[in-house]
This record gives sequence, structure tokens and C-alpha cells, in this order.
Amino acid sequence: FDINCWILSSLQAGQPLYKYLGAYRDKVPIYGSSLVLKNPEAYADEAKEYKKKGFKAYKLHPPGQYDFDLEAHKYVREAVGADFKLMSDPVAPYTFEQALRFGRELEKLNYYWYEEPLFDENFHNLRELTRILDIPIIGTEVIAKHPYSVAECISTRVVDMVRADVCMCGGVTGLMKTARLAESFGIQCEITTSVYHPIDLVNLHCSAAIKNCEFFEVMVPFEYFKFGLKEDIKIENGYAHLPTKPGLGIDLDWNFIDNHTFKIM
Repeated sequence: FDINCWILSSLQAGQPLYKYLGAYRDKVPIYGSSLVLKNPEAYADEAKEYKKKGFKAYKLHPPGQYDFDLEAHKYVREAVGADFKLMSDPVAPYTFEQALRFGRELEKLNYYWYEEPLFDENFHNLRELTRILDIPIIGTEVIAKHPYSVAECISTRVVDMVRADVCMCGGVTGLMKTARLAESFGIQCEITTSVYHPIDLVNLHCSAAIKNCEFFEVMVPFEYFKFGLKEDIKIENGYAHLPTKPGLGIDLDWNFIDNHTFKIM
């Protein structure tokens, strides 16, 4: 409902949503975010593929098995070279001790950030990781009641950077409030993918109106998720480009939506 209110308002104003929100840029650097893959070599191959396609970074979602995960992260770094940006998102599988050891290995491998090594609600141990490790710890993606819950995480240094998106954080309003909150503390608010491209397009508009967000995240293989829109989000030279028409700027694929509708409430 919140998202739709913002889209309708921007349509009424005759502006793309990102300009209605207050445009900061008209293209956003993109990174590929992996699925859980079958072996370490598969991560390395995929990272090389998306580096070759011009993506600006790559993030691993390992299966949460310490030895496998570490091997995969090493393979990927070796595959893409020392300077390509890499992130790690193990999705909270570790004990505190494992998370600490893994974080130290990521520092040796020059990873860019370490995402959700523990559950977002595990404030005490996340705060310890943030204190001990040099690699930035990023989280808050799934904590309820943005931005109010995030304020505590920022002010008490539970994390170094925060996450948000329009699906889990109260729509465009909740996301933008969280981003402005983070900006007031001088920290990044990196927007997470919602996987479904029509919602990711809303996230992209928000990203373009936020200064303290470096990237636009998409799940890869990118082709697996290209449904729901009549046109693809324009990806060129490692950037996602904003549409220029009012509202979302790209029409929804109503044939696809109608064909997959089970019930109208």
C-alpha cells in the first residue's frame, strides 16, 4: 500500500519516482548476489562471469558449512583478482567463535563487507564482532519496525552499516527513513534485493535518491529473475540505469501477473 501510494503520487506529479523522492543520481553501480551453489568452484566461475559482464562487485551466499565456505571465498578471490570488490553473506549460520575466525579470514582476503554472520537480533555478539574486526559488519535487514529498531543498532554500534528494502522495512517510507537515519550518523544504508524485479525496480528508484547507498543488488543468474516487467531494468557498463518515464517508468507485465493469480481478495 505504501509503495503504491508513492507510485501514484509520482505519476500525478509527472516524475519518475526517484526524482519525486529527490534524485541524487540517474544510475547506480550494480553487484551480483549468488544463490547457494554446489561447490566452491561454481562460485569462482560465476564471479568471473559477472566481472566480465561489467558488474562492479559480487556477493557470496555460502551454504553455512565453515570449511566449504572458507574454500569458496578463497577460490573467488583468486578468480577475480585482488582489486575486485567481494562481499560475504553467510546468513547467520555460525557460532560467535566461528563468525570471528571467518571474519579474520575475510580480512586477509580483502573482502568489502561481512553481512549477517549472526542473527540480526544477536546484538551482544554482533557488537563484539563490530568491535574486534576491521571488516565492516552489515545487518538489520530482517529486524522489524524500521527505522526505530535500527536507531538502537546504529547508536550502540551493533553493526557498522545497515540494510533495508521496501519489502521488509515498511515500504518506500520505511526505507527512506532508515536511509536518512543512517546518513545522519554518517554510515551506509545498503539496499537489499527483493528478488522480484518489479519490487527491485522500486528499490532502484530509492537507491537513486540516497547518497549513502553504494550499490544496487540483484540476484544472479540475472536471467532467472527477469519476469514481472514488460521491459528489463537497463543494465549497462556495470550500472543499473533509471527509467525516465513517470512513476516506476517501466510497465508491469499484467499478462504474466494475471496468469499467475490464484485469487483476488
